[in-house]
Amino acid sequence: MLKDSAKISSLYSTPYMTIASEYLSRFEYPWEALSGIKEFIIELGKTLDSEKFYNPQENVWIAKSAKVFPSAYIGSPCIIDENAEIRHCAFIRGSAIVGKNCVVGNSTELKNVILFDNVQVPHFNYVGDSILGYKSHMGAGSITSNVKSDKTLVNIKSFSGEVIETGLKKFGAMLGDYVEVGCNSVLNPGTVVGKNVNIYPTSCVRGFIPENFIYKDKENIIEKL
Repeated sequence: MLKDSAKISSLYSTPYMTIASEYLSRFEYPWEALSGIKEFIIELGKTLDSEKFYNPQENVWIAKSAKVFPSAYIGSPCIIDENAEIRHCAFIRGSAIVGKNCVVGNSTELKNVILFDNVQVPHFNYVGDSILGYKSHMGAGSITSNVKSDKTLVNIKSFSGEVIETGLKKFGAMLGDYVEVGCNSVLNPGTVVGKNVNIYPTSCVRGFIPENFIYKDKENIIEKL
């Protein structure tokens, strides 16, 4: 179950809802794309329509329809797609793709990520080495933890005991489409969340959560009716 449910084709029912759709189509699992995001941005950026995007610094492309507040920091390489909003004191460290209509909020930090269209990370979030699916939302203060405390390689584990070895030291979270993460939650390294999952506030999440479930705590994960 895990090896099928964690695939790109299972997590993202709308894979075209990102400017990185062609790039993601090269892989079976989303975390396989993490190591090449930087190079892909540079490759794609050079092909973007200058009528729609401006290029304020080397390897940074920002849609002319996007709203970027003056106090936001945007590092290279980066693509910010149409009608996105980058709010006060956002810190985009680099290797970030911000999709159409996304909101990157106050004091939110991004690093080596793909945000599908309409993703919201609006308040005090850290998102690193992660891919967030269409219309996924992270509540205030929720974060992805992308390195294990013992610095060992990250594995993905299901509650039935299945394991996928990723071979990665840095791996935050893969969120499917329409995932809702409650405020002040921590998504531990190797967290993979299926489509339409709701995670309760202040949760500490690890491993694989199947689509259409509600995560209350690790002992209380219930299927949506």
